[in-house]
Amino acid sequence: MRTLRYNQALCEALRQEMDRDERVFVLGEDIARHGGVYRVTEGLLERFGPERVIDTPISESGIVGLAVGAALLGMRPVVEIQFMDLITIAMDQIVNSAAKARFVHDGALHAPLVVRTMNLGKGTVYSSQELEAWFTHVPGLKVVMPSDPYDAKGLLISAIRDPDPVIFIEHKALYRIEGEVEEEAYTVPLGQAKLPREGDDVTVVAWSSMVGVAEAAADSLADEGIGVEVIDPRTLVPFDRERVVASVCKTGRLVIVHQAVRRGGFGAEVAAAVTESEAFGYLMAPIRRVANPGVPVPKSGALHPPALPGEADVIGAVRDVMAYG
Repeated sequence: MRTLRYNQALCEALRQEMDRDERVFVLGEDIARHGGVYRVTEGLLERFGPERVIDTPISESGIVGLAVGAALLGMRPVVEIQFMDLITIAMDQIVNSAAKARFVHDGALHAPLVVRTMNLGKGTVYSSQELEAWFTHVPGLKVVMPSDPYDAKGLLISAIRDPDPVIFIEHKALYRIEGEVEEEAYTVPLGQAKLPREGDDVTVVAWSSMVGVAEAAADSLADEGIGVEVIDPRTLVPFDRERVVASVCKTGRLVIVHQAVRRGGFGAEVAAAVTESEAFGYLMAPIRRVANPGVPVPKSGALHPPALPGEADVIGAVRDVMAYG
């Protein structure tokens, strides 16, 4: 185990999979000579050459369209879309072509591609949207959101090897965090949640950059004698419903944390999964969601706190559900 940054772990996953499987190639804007805006593809051009590390024109629909065609013909492309908002330009290729390939061809054809994109969290109103819930609604797509370097590497390798299209969502706030990462290639199974922290009083489900926020809140609440169990689902599709249900059956309380807009966010799906399960009978308080209240994220940093959930918001929500006894 060595200590790597999140972006370095992703780069190592790409390099090892490209060494292992000559069908894997990467493409996107500024990924070759520049090494990617966040240095995730740094050094790959020198190692694999321009036929497998491809700088593309600024055309998200063209980039993903090319990748879908290559995947249907047996290649395993990994696309980089520089940030989440730009993925809207390639929705037809993702939602109608890649996601439906297996169904339309009765399983005879698959589209094994990975679309890497990133949430900026704090940018401008045009570059701060968190749209993961859109893709969880589409049959045929898998949605992955790693929260630390170890998972970033293992989940990316799993996504590349998966036979179906995967939307792999990173977060700008995580690229420079450090963590222990195995040197050899390894996989983290899709659909298997983890427990960064165990507790008996409240279950907090969070993903991506919000896992660290939830853990920080749990540390503060421990001083008040409140035991918070933090669950990181790692993947939204497939979703580890069983792990969440088991935790709520133990704690009787649930808080869900995500940076995306509350209305129609994936947190509603998590809440529904719990209320439709045996955990409903164990709930001692209403389920709380901590999320963007439904506004564009402004450019001004002074205006971020009302739009983006933070540690204080999680602490407040946990105290609220604890007040029910």
